[in-house]
Amino acid sequence: MTVIYEINPPKISEGKDASNDEINSLLSKLQQRVSNISTLCDGIHVTDSVLGTRRVSALTTGELLKSNHPDLQITISMRVRDKDMNSIKQIVQKSIEIGLDGILVLKGDPSSDNSVDSGLIPSQVVKQLNELGYGEKMSFFLSLPSNPNFEKIQKKITAAPEGFMTQVIHSATQVQRISDKLRPSGFRIIPCILLPSEKNENSAKFLNLDWLEYKENPVKFIKEIHNIAGDVLITSPSDFTFAKDTLQNLQSTKY
Repeated sequence: MTVIYEINPPKISEGKDASNDEINSLLSKLQQRVSNISTLCDGIHVTDSVLGTRRVSALTTGELLKSNHPDLQITISMRVRDKDMNSIKQIVQKSIEIGLDGILVLKGDPSSDNSVDSGLIPSQVVKQLNELGYGEKMSFFLSLPSNPNFEKIQKKITAAPEGFMTQVIHSATQVQRISDKLRPSGFRIIPCILLPSEKNENSAKFLNLDWLEYKENPVKFIKEIHNIAGDVLITSPSDFTFAKDTLQNLQSTKY
């Protein structure tokens, strides 16, 4: 049972490659934030170029965090849109070597400066990685809609990931439905909750998210979801202070 906090690696300027010194400088603020909450959560999930925005790689970020916080569960996203199977296997092997705890395999958003689409499908990638034996050393996850049509996700199920990370949810009913269907088959379910703060409102509007059910008491809602699914992923892309306060309140109530 885990509470995971999601972070976005820092952005990199378009059209140029960042040096190692620049990357280290960009990661210093992120590293400080993780240090500030490292005792308030069980794990950190690192995203991979959300909305196609160019950022420090999830693997580089995950390696730094795992090195500095070996007791935290560190998972990363890996987009397959702009990768071939050889580069994917290299990332997986490196993730195993540095001790990462899991990889969310997803399609990924189109990039404004890179229109390449490998044509790879996340479920097929996970299936192939498992067939190659990587699943014995690394936990793979696939994404799920908040209201999935279970008949249409059979390929994801048969790919046999360790579990599923959901898109942002807004009700306990959504999570109960997913958990009732998939947890009995041994899948781990990690629902994603966007914290309801004023600074996160643009994200909520972009996602068409209705957080009315939990806006007044997010800690209570997080505990409810955690009790249903056994895990929860908390995201707060524009309000770290609110996220830290929420995690502190969550810990103080002995989730």
